[in-house]
Amino acid sequence: MKAGPPSNLLRLQLQPPPPPSPAAEVSSLTTLILASQNPQTLAQTLHCPTIQWTPHLVNSILKRLWNHGPKALQFFTLLSRHPSYTHHPSSFDHAVDISARLRDFRSIWSLVSRMRSARIGPSPRTFAIITERYAAAGKPHRAVRVFLSMQEYGCFQDLHSFNTILDVLCKSRRVEMAYNLFKALKGRFKADCVTYNVMVNGWCLIKRTPKALEMMKEMVERGLSPNLTTFNIMLKGYFRAGQLNEAWDFFLQMKKRDFEVDVVTYTTIIHGFGVAGEINRARNVFDRMINDGVLPSVATYNALIQVLCKKDSVENAVLVFEEMVKKGYVPNATTYNVVIRGLCHAGEMGRAMEFMRRMKDEEECEPNVQTYNVLIRYFCEGGEIEKGLELFQKMGSGDCLPNLDTYNVLISAMFVRKKSEDMVVAGKLLIEMVDRGFLPRKITFNLVLNGLLLTGNQGFAKEILRLQSRFGRTPRQFKP
Repeated sequence: MKAGPPSNLLRLQLQPPPPPSPAAEVSSLTTLILASQNPQTLAQTLHCPTIQWTPHLVNSILKRLWNHGPKALQFFTLLSRHPSYTHHPSSFDHAVDISARLRDFRSIWSLVSRMRSARIGPSPRTFAIITERYAAAGKPHRAVRVFLSMQEYGCFQDLHSFNTILDVLCKSRRVEMAYNLFKALKGRFKADCVTYNVMVNGWCLIKRTPKALEMMKEMVERGLSPNLTTFNIMLKGYFRAGQLNEAWDFFLQMKKRDFEVDVVTYTTIIHGFGVAGEINRARNVFDRMINDGVLPSVATYNALIQVLCKKDSVENAVLVFEEMVKKGYVPNATTYNVVIRGLCHAGEMGRAMEFMRRMKDEEECEPNVQTYNVLIRYFCEGGEIEKGLELFQKMGSGDCLPNLDTYNVLISAMFVRKKSEDMVVAGKLLIEMVDRGFLPRKITFNLVLNGLLLTGNQGFAKEILRLQSRFGRTPRQFKP
């Protein structure tokens, strides 16, 4: 009897399995790293010749592991011993950034030394990361010293690195410090339009618009012409300071001078009026923008949707969202998060979850940590703590790890019902957040400690106390 053609099932069995998609490979490797309890076994897996390591793959995994710093650095270290793969400078920069997030400054400089020994850095980007993290940790003077000592590590300062340190200081609200550095070194680095724009933005961030105007005046006196970016920064500064009339007059002056205002200009005005509660003016500017031949961007729609959610109604925001989609715009994570937050605030948790599911259907718009945090917060505040915990469990898969805010929201929620078992959950969450490299505040430690003591969990309270003492945050008295 002649054999017939192989069945579809057999044909599939005979063919080699297709290689995993890049996203699937990142997800599976991240999950494997998170689940691993034995460094030696994990090292053997990572050194397996079937895994084709590339800088893109490594960096993608490090980004996924951002909110689990110890695991991220363990992965980086184990892969450093790979027999045939060598870390790219960009991967070192990610490791430096993660170490800085953990405030492990000793590891930062160890990584910098390794880069220098391997002759692959450090680069200006490496120092930009370090200075930003020092400033974020409340150490701006150290950030400046790092900038000034770059040449000691074979990386010389230039105009770009000068602009970067000024921007770092300004965004951390250390504008006076940035201004003093600017005055001292602007001649040496030949300050350009970017330098002045950074300083204008700095003064605007702390609502000192007269000082920002002084910078614009100095800019012109030095023969530099303010550009559209300068004017947009100044416009945003007026709105930030609550100077709505000045902002509108400034915009009219831009138009009068035949300045080609762009989508950023209109988006700034729409958001500024909306935040101030001037919804009709915001809508009128949106219409005027289209009449002037300037097409709105996704950011423009995000600004309008956000102000409608906050100052008008979430229903009108959803209408704008649907209008945006019909016109062919692809909403991003910010768009979805703004709508989800608005629906949650209105008590429409079911519809908020629908938007999250809709978000998952988008190929390039997965729910991020902000999406989960908003939903968890509102579920917990509404007394549906189990639903909040259920969402939290889904985050642990590796696709979107919880951050510090996630843990703080859940720990606080455990004290609503004042149940003994909820206090135990709070204690476990506290231990987990520490294991993942987050440093709880003293008030969080004490809250959990007192909750355990009051509900008769003395044994667990002692364990939390030992954990707390590791960070020098031990309470003055402890009565078991």
